[in-house]
Amino acid sequence: MPGSPAPVLTFPRWRPLIGSALLLALLVGCTQRARALDSEEREFDGQRFHVVSIDLTRQSLSLHWRNPDDGQAYGSIDALQQWGTRHGKRLLFAANAGIYDHKDAPLGLYVEGGRTLVPLNRARGNPAAGNFSLQPNGVFAVYADGHAAVRTTEAFKAEGKATALATQSGPMLVIDGQLNAQFVDDSSSMKWRSGVCATSPTRVVFAVSETPVNFHTFARLFRDGLGCHDALYLDGSISQFYVDGEGYSGAPSFMLKPYAGIFAVFGDS
Repeated sequence: MPGSPAPVLTFPRWRPLIGSALLLALLVGCTQRARALDSEEREFDGQRFHVVSIDLTRQSLSLHWRNPDDGQAYGSIDALQQWGTRHGKRLLFAANAGIYDHKDAPLGLYVEGGRTLVPLNRARGNPAAGNFSLQPNGVFAVYADGHAAVRTTEAFKAEGKATALATQSGPMLVIDGQLNAQFVDDSSSMKWRSGVCATSPTRVVFAVSETPVNFHTFARLFRDGLGCHDALYLDGSISQFYVDGEGYSGAPSFMLKPYAGIFAVFGDS
């Protein structure tokens, strides 16, 4: 009515609180998704490394070589990420797997999705021909029961256990708590390097160097810095990690060549 005071709109005091709570929940959710993996920069012996830990009770680690849509090798982390996006999957972590041959196929054992695509390689070649021939080489595997381990090639063969995924590479960095006897403390062979271990049956740890290092320093990182009883070298100057929200680490892009196997952890988009 004319002359009546304008109505005053009032809101319950708790509505702003709900808005704040929703905003906080969204922020926490985003943070938890970004931190779904334990990812950190680590300094060891004056060198910097990127270390990523996977809890197999919370995250599913997988291996990828060829795109099931067309049978072609992914070759790069970018290509795997694009495949995941098309299939409603968000790439949370990726790293190149074991050493491969001149035909761009895994040089040793390769098991993906429980299928053995390349058999175990027990050949002993000339160490000058490449890192795979440095003895002992080994296997990183996640077994059919969901537990992970690194074993020397001969120990893995002797176990004869079924695997869900596996990659063979070399050399072993740490064997039964001891550094590989092939490594020299003051070696001048400096490269970007990546490796893997299992600190427990359900926790897998990956590391890549941010600058070139020798085998001895890299092996000591795993034994003394990360507490690994057994650890396996994955690859050298082409090694990179990708972590969602952080981008790439490891070797510079101009060093890269197509990969023959890629570790991945996917989440929902």
